[in-house]
Amino acid sequence: MANTRRDFLRVGAATGLLAALAGCASGGGSKANGHVVVVGGGYGGATAAKYLRLWSEGGVQVTLIERKPTLVSCPVSNRVIGGQKTLADITLGYAQLQSHWGVQLLQDEAVAVDTAARTVRLATGGVVRYDRLVLSPGIDFLFDRLPGLAAPAVQDKILHAWQAGPQTVALRRQLEAMRDGGTYIIAIPRAPYRCPPAPYERACLAANYFKQAKPRSKVVILDANDDVQAKKDLFTKAWSELYPGIIEYRANSEVRDVHAASNTAVLASGRLKADVLNVIPQQRAGQIARQAGLKLVNQRWVDVDWLTMESSSAPGVHVLGDAVFPAPTMIKSGHMANQQAKLAAAAILNLLAGQPPNPEPVLINACYSFVDDRQAIHVTSVYRYNPATKVIQPVKGAGGVSAAHSEEEGRIAEAWAKNIWADMLT
Repeated sequence: MANTRRDFLRVGAATGLLAALAGCASGGGSKANGHVVVVGGGYGGATAAKYLRLWSEGGVQVTLIERKPTLVSCPVSNRVIGGQKTLADITLGYAQLQSHWGVQLLQDEAVAVDTAARTVRLATGGVVRYDRLVLSPGIDFLFDRLPGLAAPAVQDKILHAWQAGPQTVALRRQLEAMRDGGTYIIAIPRAPYRCPPAPYERACLAANYFKQAKPRSKVVILDANDDVQAKKDLFTKAWSELYPGIIEYRANSEVRDVHAASNTAVLASGRLKADVLNVIPQQRAGQIARQAGLKLVNQRWVDVDWLTMESSSAPGVHVLGDAVFPAPTMIKSGHMANQQAKLAAAAILNLLAGQPPNPEPVLINACYSFVDDRQAIHVTSVYRYNPATKVIQPVKGAGGVSAAHSEEEGRIAEAWAKNIWADMLT
């Protein structure tokens, strides 16, 4: 169903409602104080660090532990692969979190959490104590599910490019070096995985590049799932209208292994050779969440209390973003991590002030995908906490999808990226 003006207003109202409710955190008399440590400076962690300082009016000390000096945005990174952006365009700094918001930045790696002692041990040997801990560790890959990918040298050749950075640039270079008439294979794992629409967007942007520079080349999508996982009608329409004869989609085509020497994907039905083989492995919560002993769903994703984003098994530890087992129909996206961070920040401030969290928090998600160098599509959704089921559930009739791909959607997508980056970091 196409997004209507009413749907748009509902999404806007939901955003305002969340901000209003969260902004009232610890506003009932007593003021929050204490020390919150945030591990991971991505869409979830950076947002949580900023809003803990903002909404506490500086009353809560916040330490952000992040091993990298800058954030390279996964959203928009497919446009680097497609040739419309450079890595510099999507590389963001943390300076204003420190200078403007007073977040203490530690460029280090959190290697262990002691939930009983409420401490985080650092790779450099230091220990940081916390009153509340926020983990936003992103994902790790299950390379062992694909034996041929186990060796690091193979991983440098058969790329996933699912963590924005050097592999993003490397995959672009592989496409540039590919012969005209070659085949680019992108293999999608079984859901849930980080950002369901992103593999299909990547296929579009690779096809757009081939259409302009290597018109005899093909893109083959090997999807382990039984159908397109997001924006199906919009993507399939884009494939038929923009890339006839270039994009080939194959459902129920799980890659079981790879043969690195011949650049071959191994499926149950046989083998398929590629000029460029891009395999996205199955994923799970980042190592620190698993080391902390948090309860996992399917041995992969952290189970949380959706009222506070607190681990169901470790009091005082809140988990955000791609590491979390998703609520019904909820996707793992940058926007959702940003929203979960605000929900958690508001709840933490209330809890530190001795007050209950908001009983019915609201989240929204907006996800944009480019289908060529200028045109994009989107999907939006709204979720509200249900006290009866204790789960975040989609709000019926709210949100929607694009009527069609368009350049106007592309302009809005560009604005979305700039706005959410500013919301996180400035």
